Amino acid sequence: MGTPDFAVPVLRALNESRHEVVAVYTKRDEPKGRSGKPAPSPVKEYALSAGLTVVTPPSFRKPERVEKLASFHPDVIVVAAYGLILRKDVLEIPKYGCINVHASLLPKYRGAAPIQWAILNGETETGITIMQMNEGLDTGDILKQKVIPIDPEETAGSLFDKLSNLGAGPLLEVLDEAEAGTLTPEPQGESPTEYAKMLTKEMGDLDFTESAEALERKVRAFSPWPSAYSLLFGKRIKILEAEVSEECVEALPGTVTGVTKDAFTVATGKGGLKVTRLQPEGKKAMTAAEYLRGNALSAGVRFGA
Repeated sequence: MGTPDFAVPVLRALNESRHEVVAVYTKRDEPKGRSGKPAPSPVKEYALSAGLTVVTPPSFRKPERVEKLASFHPDVIVVAAYGLILRKDVLEIPKYGCINVHASLLPKYRGAAPIQWAILNGETETGITIMQMNEGLDTGDILKQKVIPIDPEETAGSLFDKLSNLGAGPLLEVLDEAEAGTLTPEPQGESPTEYAKMLTKEMGDLDFTESAEALERKVRAFSPWPSAYSLLFGKRIKILEAEVSEECVEALPGTVTGVTKDAFTVATGKGGLKVTRLQPEGKKAMTAAEYLRGNALSAGVRFGA
């Protein structure tokens, strides 16, 4: 059971292993792109290309949907970023239960956006947790974990790719141990972090009264979505890459304090944010140097509404 790109390497590893994938559950086709036409999830695309059976229920509230799932007689259900809540009657169907591939070192960052929140909070490491699911939200016993460092320039997109490819190996080890009866589940403690709530587009609106360090982390955490942005000359501009400036000029937060040929610096609540890559409204992404060659920007101009 999975939906986005993150789940595809896990499904691929299962399908190419000695295990038999009897069915793939994923969310229904959703509108995508400017056309708004329904498009299949990445998991569905892979499953169909591999000749696997695909099922797309909107939920498991109706008994007949639970019965259909039970008719596959699964020994285990592997879940990776599925997007639907699994009720108790679903969790109890497989012999070995439901096993989740979660993109954080539980109990930290339970919830829908663990990758982004780890970057937002300045974590130096993260990883994958293989977890035995229960009725709680990411609260089941830990079966295996794999730790990796978070690079200083890591974006949510690059970390997403690393973690999506990290989960398959530990998962297959867990399945072997489950079958052999050698699993040693470890109960989780209390989470030391708040629930990693889902991101919204509005969260990308930069508040320049925050520190430059916090804003730089937002730029990375919100790449590729929802993107960090602000208003400039009345139009939205996405900040795609930025760094904390060593030069600190006292000015109102949001004010451009310096312009060079390849970057410009914006005052924040603490320090300066040096912008090196951006995307003006209605245009393609470009370097700050490319933007500055075609747009007059000088110290004193202010970002914001």
